[in-house]
Amino acid sequence: MNKIDLKNKVAVVTGGAQGFGLAIVEKFLASEAKVIIWDKDKEMMNSLNLGDNVHTVEVDVTNFDSVNKATEQSLQISDSIDILVNNAGIAGPSFKTWEYPIEEWQKVIDIDLSGVFYCCKSVVPHMIEKNYGKIVNIASIAGKEGNPNAMPYSAAKAGVIALTKSLGKELADKNIAVNCVTPAAAKTRIFDQISQEHIDYMLSKIPRNRFVKVEELASLVAWMSSDENSYTTAGVFDLSGGRATY
Repeated sequence: MNKIDLKNKVAVVTGGAQGFGLAIVEKFLASEAKVIIWDKDKEMMNSLNLGDNVHTVEVDVTNFDSVNKATEQSLQISDSIDILVNNAGIAGPSFKTWEYPIEEWQKVIDIDLSGVFYCCKSVVPHMIEKNYGKIVNIASIAGKEGNPNAMPYSAAKAGVIALTKSLGKELADKNIAVNCVTPAAAKTRIFDQISQEHIDYMLSKIPRNRFVKVEELASLVAWMSSDENSYTTAGVFDLSGGRATY
């Protein structure tokens, strides 16, 4: 396995207690980073046993005050946040756009898009002060192509791509890289939120004929978070198994 050097770096990973987030946490730890998990599920965070280089902070990414408090707590744990991975997200239920419940639309947008904005808004000023930072936003192939019966998720992830491009350009002269990755779906607990019909649809669109593995995403994110990725910013990294057409 390739070794990524994240020694002496401090990484915040939102939604880091399970799924993509936990795989990223484990890869960061193997790369010698200190990791602070931000997650809403306190019980799940407490069940983790990942060693002394992991700290946990309970946070609701849909609430800016909660995010600001988490930033302050994290800076008390360590004097810097070098890496921010915005991973927390939900899929939402499967409905046609005109049948989509408004409260479910709002829930997906609040977590998947507004949550990314709140975390960036809170953490970026500290990165500017240090003149260093790596931000990786977990978008989705759905944000490029739009999945039927998943309009809020697709719209939110398209928003994450645009947010990444805007913020990356704003910070390009400050030694802070902002990039996102657009993975295909993975077999995580997020599948519990969507219909089997939608799962089958997603698989049918992937030329590799399988879902992405969480470890594959984690490896890409670790490289994107490292100093080896020294030039690219405002970029979109594909991890769709050949599905992406642009």
